Amino acid sequence: MSFQAATIAPARTVLSVRNTTVHYGSTLGVHDVSFDIPEHQITALIGPSGCGKSTLIRCFNRLNDLIPGARTQGEIYFYGQNIYAEAMAVDRLRRQIGMVFQKPNPFDHSIYENIAFGARINGYVGNLDQLVERSLYRVGLWDEVKDRLHSRGYDLSGGQQQRLCIARSIAIEPRVLLMDEPCSALDPLATHLIEDLMQELREHYTIIIVTHNMQQAARISDMAAFFNTKTDDRGLRYGYLVEFDTTETIFQEPHEKLTRDYVSGRFG
Repeated sequence: MSFQAATIAPARTVLSVRNTTVHYGSTLGVHDVSFDIPEHQITALIGPSGCGKSTLIRCFNRLNDLIPGARTQGEIYFYGQNIYAEAMAVDRLRRQIGMVFQKPNPFDHSIYENIAFGARINGYVGNLDQLVERSLYRVGLWDEVKDRLHSRGYDLSGGQQQRLCIARSIAIEPRVLLMDEPCSALDPLATHLIEDLMQELREHYTIIIVTHNMQQAARISDMAAFFNTKTDDRGLRYGYLVEFDTTETIFQEPHEKLTRDYVSGRFG
């Protein structure tokens, strides 16, 4: 495995997670998580299925609020501001923290409108043609689609659709990109393109990715958070954070035996 070198100078903290617990009704999803996510780095959330990775990443832009019965306890600070404070403007938060999902989900519009629509409803007042070109160029898609901008986004290949969704997210200039298994539905070539894209985007954005692919986490991330599961007194599993450190430490010299067993393939 190869490792992305960690930044030597201390990075500014973007998201600070403090004693965060999420319930879905009476079911515990993830319990008592605390760690800090650095700016302009790629942080990977790894661990077996059901350990709370996706639950936690949806806390960062409060998508769990949309799930009936979901409630979040603890505190999460975005550049020092508690995003669960009553005064938080959630729509504004979601413009600052974009989301790319596991399955590409372009709008049922043209390629052009997939970029322009979101920018337009968020009050963009600049030149939309330039914005569309710039956004598509930044994800390496412009040369592939510039002659068919008015074709439907769904007409693109799976990998192209995912890059279109990333372009749509960055068009409104967020500060953080959340990626929930963005390559799991893609072939190896498309996965490689997305991984290269993430390395380029980290210069402008902080990226947090959920992945089940240990090789991918080792290749692209600077920091890694390993989650595992425990069982409550009803026999239901919930997630918790085992260890958070640089990716090199997590994969080469983890502090916890459980982490070592997972990254070496002994379980999971």
